[in-house]
Amino acid sequence: MALDNETGPAPLLERRSIDYIPESERHGRLYSQFTLWMGANLQITAIVTGALAVVLGGDVFWSLIGLFIGQVLGGAVMALHAAQGPRLGLPQMISSRVQFGVYGAAIPIVLVCLMYLGFTATGAVLSGQALGQLFGVSDTAGILIFAAVIVAATLFGYRVIHIIGRVATVLGIVAFVYLFSRVIAVGDVGQLLQIRHFSWSSFLLAVSLAASWQIAYGPYVADYSRYLPSATSPVKTFLAVGLGSVIGAQIAMVLGVLAAAMAAGQFAGREVAYIVGLGGTGTMAALLYFSIAFGKVTISTLNSYGSFMCIATVVSGFRGSVEITRRQRAVAVVLIVGMATAVALLGQHSFLNAFKSFILFLLAFFTPWSAVNLVDYYCISRERYDVPALSDPDGRYGRWNLPGILVYAFGVLVQMPFISTKLYTGPMVERLGGVDISWIIGLVVPAVLYYLFARRDARPAAREPAHRAGKPA
Repeated sequence: MALDNETGPAPLLERRSIDYIPESERHGRLYSQFTLWMGANLQITAIVTGALAVVLGGDVFWSLIGLFIGQVLGGAVMALHAAQGPRLGLPQMISSRVQFGVYGAAIPIVLVCLMYLGFTATGAVLSGQALGQLFGVSDTAGILIFAAVIVAATLFGYRVIHIIGRVATVLGIVAFVYLFSRVIAVGDVGQLLQIRHFSWSSFLLAVSLAASWQIAYGPYVADYSRYLPSATSPVKTFLAVGLGSVIGAQIAMVLGVLAAAMAAGQFAGREVAYIVGLGGTGTMAALLYFSIAFGKVTISTLNSYGSFMCIATVVSGFRGSVEITRRQRAVAVVLIVGMATAVALLGQHSFLNAFKSFILFLLAFFTPWSAVNLVDYYCISRERYDVPALSDPDGRYGRWNLPGILVYAFGVLVQMPFISTKLYTGPMVERLGGVDISWIIGLVVPAVLYYLFARRDARPAAREPAHRAGKPA
């Protein structure tokens, strides 16, 4: 894969927020996209997500296949969003103003903020366990230490996040190679793979777990590719981000599947301790605890940074300005991480069940947004947006784009009969043998409906060459 050249040094402390990144400030290489997303996935929450496929009744063989299929399908969706970054030079969610209107975009964005608040909180729980063991303190103290690190990393911004991603990738690869060697030495992997009891419900649960894991990155993945030069190949961006995310997540989830199968019911409730226990005690255990905590720094910083971008997008839409001061940024980040930390402290003792319900239910809100955004960008607008109009409620995209909002709302509602979680189970689930196919419907139905509505009401000016993506007329 060819790499793009650096255009010049960039400061460690980011000064941009949701405003357009001019060409003179573009920098970065595609390998940093690969390492960022691989590092973001080589972490304990991905291990736990993979383990759920076995904890909830699946066998090892079919769980691994189902997880891989879900990674590829969900990874393709998230990587298509990532390819928008260099072309637009803008954070991901601000482009939703094209589909929903300058004010209307607040609807999916607020939901996205809630989702990432939950992700940050669940990550803090696992990291708190690791730091507690590493420093000999309580899990609560570990959560608070982790929160302080996330605030600092998020305030530095884009470039520091990519540096953390590279370090996390190296540490993650070393830790996972060692853990896999221990799994092979301690357990009989061959025997586990020979136990095959196929069931559609367990298989599709594995597919859904992996797909939801990948799709959940969609609302902020372009935030971390928007500084790349605009001439960066969309295909290469797609491959760098997609392969990094899919490979990293699949490695982690394979380890989770094997660990859960070997644990014989002892995995839930002591996820971190069990994983580290596979690697030994003493110095090696301390190193593994550190690796787990550092791995969570990457993804939790992404969640916090993405949440800040979402909140700034909502505020700027109603305020009519994209300028966010450093003080405002600092206050927002502290509030975001503070709320996530409060949730983590309150829910740290019932993590696994709550997380499973959360990660599956959030699909109902992510997939319709992804479908609408991708269809508009690639099929309707054809990668060309009027950037100044994104901040003008009286401009081309208007305050509220009713067709886009209605399609999104319908996309959420049409999934409800097919959702199967502890939070809610739809009436069609039992007829389908307990299989949850809501995320498939949530992608296909809104995509088709939005395409039909948007083609009928397409604004010709939105596709004029003068309004290329990321370049004002």
